[in-house]
Amino acid sequence: MSKLSIIVPVYYNSDTLEALYEDMKVKVFPNIPDYELIFVDDGSGDTSWLVMNKLREKDEHIRCIKLSKNFGEHSALLAGLSECTGDCAVTKQADLQEDSTLILQMFESWQKGNKVVLAARRSRKENPVKVFFANCYYSIVRKTVNKNMPDGGCDCYLIDRKAIEVLKLMDEKNSSLTLQVMWLGFRTDIIWFDRLDREVGSSRWTFSKKFKLVLDSVMSFSYMPLRAMMIIGFIFDILAFILVISVLVEKFTVGTPILGWSSLMCVLLFGFGLIIMMLGLIGEYIWRTLDASRNRPPFIIDEIKNGTDKD
Repeated sequence: MSKLSIIVPVYYNSDTLEALYEDMKVKVFPNIPDYELIFVDDGSGDTSWLVMNKLREKDEHIRCIKLSKNFGEHSALLAGLSECTGDCAVTKQADLQEDSTLILQMFESWQKGNKVVLAARRSRKENPVKVFFANCYYSIVRKTVNKNMPDGGCDCYLIDRKAIEVLKLMDEKNSSLTLQVMWLGFRTDIIWFDRLDREVGSSRWTFSKKFKLVLDSVMSFSYMPLRAMMIIGFIFDILAFILVISVLVEKFTVGTPILGWSSLMCVLLFGFGLIIMMLGLIGEYIWRTLDASRNRPPFIIDEIKNGTDKD
C-alpha cells in the first residue's frame, strides 16, 4: 500500500489552516488509505503553531515541524521532505487557492509511473497586474533556464521517493526548489488547474522575495547573466570604435570640432553605471559561492510533534 506525504509550508496562515484541513478531510483523506499531513511552521509570528497542533491532537496522521526562524518557503519544503516517510510527497499551499482534489489527480498520475507531477496553472483569478508580472517571470525562466516550464508556472508538485532522496543530497541554497525538481529529469506529467483568488488573509509574498526568486532562478540554473555581460561589453567596444572613427573622419574632412565635456560626461557616466551594475552582478555570484562554502544548513528544525505525541 502506497503512502502519500502532504507537505504544507506555513507562514502566518493561522486564519486558513483549519479551513484547509477540513477541505482535505472531505476531498482527499477518504480517497487515500495511507497518508501523513506535515505542517512546517516557517518562523510564523502569529498563532499558526498553536492552530496546527490543535489539528494534530484531532488527527494522528498530522505531524508538525517548527523551524527555528523564517528560512523561506524553499527551506520549509526541504524540511518537510527531509522528515516525510511517504512513498511520494506532494506540496500544498496553505492559502486555499488550489482545489484540494488536485492532490488526488497528482497521486493517480504517480501511480501510473510518473515520478514527478507538476500542477500547472491554466488560469489565475487574481489581480491582473500580479498575473502579468508572474507571467513575465515564467517567460524569463522558459527562455533562460528551462524551456519546459509551463506557461502559467507551477508552485505545487508531487515527487517520488527517489526524487526526494536526490533533492536531499543536492542541499542547495539560494535556489528554486521547483526548478530543481524539473532539473532532475525524471518522467514528468502535468496536471492543469485554475488558481483561485485569495479570499482569506493577506499574502506575505513581498516584492523583495519575488525579486530574490528571479535572481535565484536565473543565477542558479543559467550562465545567461555572465554571457550577457560579455556580449554587452563587446557591443559597447564596437560602438566606441565606430564613434571614434566617425568623429575623426568628420574632424579632418568637414572640420567639425570635437564636442565638449557634456557629451563626454554622459558617455562616462553611462559607462561607469554599466560597469558598476556588472560588478554587482558578479558580486551576486561571489556571494552565492561564499554562502555555499560556509556549508550552513538550509533550515534548522526547532521542534517536531507527531500525531501520537502528547503535550
